[in-house]
Amino acid sequence: MAFQEPHRDCDRCPRLRAFLLEKREELPSYYNAPVPSFGDPEPRLLIVGLAPGMHGANQTGRPFTGDWAGDLLYAALAEYGFSEGTYSGTADDGLTLKGAMITNAVRCVPPQNKPVGAECAACRPFLTEQIESLTSVKAILCLGKISHDNTVRAMGLKLSAYPFGHHKIHKLQGDRRLYSSYHCSRYNTNTKRLTEEMFYKVFADIRGYIDG
Repeated sequence: MAFQEPHRDCDRCPRLRAFLLEKREELPSYYNAPVPSFGDPEPRLLIVGLAPGMHGANQTGRPFTGDWAGDLLYAALAEYGFSEGTYSGTADDGLTLKGAMITNAVRCVPPQNKPVGAECAACRPFLTEQIESLTSVKAILCLGKISHDNTVRAMGLKLSAYPFGHHKIHKLQGDRRLYSSYHCSRYNTNTKRLTEEMFYKVFADIRGYIDG
């Protein structure tokens, strides 16, 4: 079963819709629409971010592409064999993912990069359908607490039973596992809350589990 991506003119979230229309006028060269998922159609790993960055995915139309967070994420994907080609921060760089797919809990860029709870809830059915449809997935990696919480809710699970923590691993139904990491943002890396070594260790564990 294929999952549905939000329509370019999705209006489930009035504030985000108005913001995107404003940006289409202000930044006409940007994508300025719900950013679709990117990667292998039969992934073993599903990566869930929070929302598109204004000058990253909202500009390029590809998750985590064009900003610092993407630089670190795509480097990790390459290091652990989840990509082919060279990431250069543009949607037409020819990069492909192998066994991995990237999406966001909220598909539209929010003001100040902060979606509100109602927007997370309105967009959540897309993530629920995606997780249910991608039966090949063995590992789900959430980047940041808001992504983690939205993913847990999307699966109909209780947050109290699946708490967020960096490099925390939860067993899910069947052979699936839920992994969490601090978000690979410039702020987190500059403050050393998340180092490249910490981030890569999460991917090493995921690679080992998927291949095991």
